[in-house]
Amino acid sequence: MEYVTLNNGIKMSKLGYGVYQTPPEDTKRCVLDAIEVGYRSIDTAQAYYNEEDVGAALSECGLPREEFFLTTKVWITNAGYEKARASIEESMKKLQTEYLDLLLIHQPFGDYYGTYRAMEEFYKEGKIRAIGVSNFGPDRYLDIQHFAEIKPAVNQIETHVFQQQKVAKEYLKKYGCQIESWGAFAEGRKDMFTNPVLTEIGAKYGKTAAQTALRFLLQSDVVIIPKSVHKDRMQQNFDLFDFSLTAEEMAAIEKLDGGESLFFSHYDPKTVEWFMSIL
Repeated sequence: MEYVTLNNGIKMSKLGYGVYQTPPEDTKRCVLDAIEVGYRSIDTAQAYYNEEDVGAALSECGLPREEFFLTTKVWITNAGYEKARASIEESMKKLQTEYLDLLLIHQPFGDYYGTYRAMEEFYKEGKIRAIGVSNFGPDRYLDIQHFAEIKPAVNQIETHVFQQQKVAKEYLKKYGCQIESWGAFAEGRKDMFTNPVLTEIGAKYGKTAAQTALRFLLQSDVVIIPKSVHKDRMQQNFDLFDFSLTAEEMAAIEKLDGGESLFFSHYDPKTVEWFMSIL
């Protein structure tokens, strides 16, 4: 396993297991499978509605809590100081844990300043080991990091071979914030799993296009949390540390970058209106 050291000295594995869109009825089994494969970093969120099932898996797996790096996120309907504090306590109850390794603000909308103040308090109390944000573009990230007492340790944003977040990475690196990917496979868009560049490079190492895409992100200093409900795919996603891409191969994959989201833009007024409709 490879690790990064966050801006407060906490170590975080560069490869974790995410449970976005994993149905609650499947989550416990999937997390137990992932643990058996070797994953020790687990990423969930209040909005995934499967925190309880993640907690059940961690409780039943037989391994001590300190072996895991557990992440969850505060949803926008829980934004604001009071709501956030209550929701964080509720998340820890559902996850059956007395502390979180990483807590993120899920979206840059609502009273996220109030949310962040609540997170800072939990951090100071030792109940959260690291705090950060998710889906914060460079502008909103720079704003909150400038005014926050505890600087964000992680920003989890859409990052894959077709959206490599080169501008965001520049500023996150400048201010000591670790980039973490969601959507590492781009959900298969743009024929990612059969992309000729990824397929040709992967064939040299006996790897799939998906494994090649993940290895590219790892070598680009991006933390990844690929999700699968199939144990064999979990194993494939875990088998990334027995090969390395050359500088030429990295450069070839860098050319795939389109520099735009394949899902939605947080700067698009229609997207913002949709988030406001939730609030």
